[in-house]
Amino acid sequence: MEEKELLEKSKEGNKSALNTLLQLNYKTVFGFVMKLTGNNILAQDIVQDTLLKAVLNIKKFNGNCKFSTWLIQISLNLYKDYIKKDSCLEFNEEILSNKNFNFKDEQFLSNLEFKEALTELMLLPYKQRTSFILKHYYGYSLEEISQIMNCPKGTVKSRISICITSLKKALEG
Repeated sequence: MEEKELLEKSKEGNKSALNTLLQLNYKTVFGFVMKLTGNNILAQDIVQDTLLKAVLNIKKFNGNCKFSTWLIQISLNLYKDYIKKDSCLEFNEEILSNKNFNFKDEQFLSNLEFKEALTELMLLPYKQRTSFILKHYYGYSLEEISQIMNCPKGTVKSRISICITSLKKALEG
């Protein structure tokens, strides 16, 4: 069954279709949130809350983006809420053991040590980190990232550029 058909059935109340849709997108959402937070426990909480919100609001999904993009938007909003509530979130080095963190821009990463790059990435502000992860790990276009983060395309481009510059500077010196 295709995503579009699963979405239609989910909106009609078909729990099996909704379950399938969530299972198909779970790894994508969890991987994004794990890379964003660097904290396994927080990532699990955010993903669980994301899936719950998706279940409760499936009828509100208007289909103007991929379902995974909608889930990432929800998870990003939840992460922002967690940041507001707890400004002392800890980075957990468990994420560094995930060798599947494979950036699309291999020319950039070929000169960098994986662990150092990810550690430095986790130190950057979440807006820059999120833009970078969505672009270079998930391959989202600037337009899609702009939609997910609810900001202009130029802002996304700037955040990614600043992130790359910061990473290069931190890892060179």
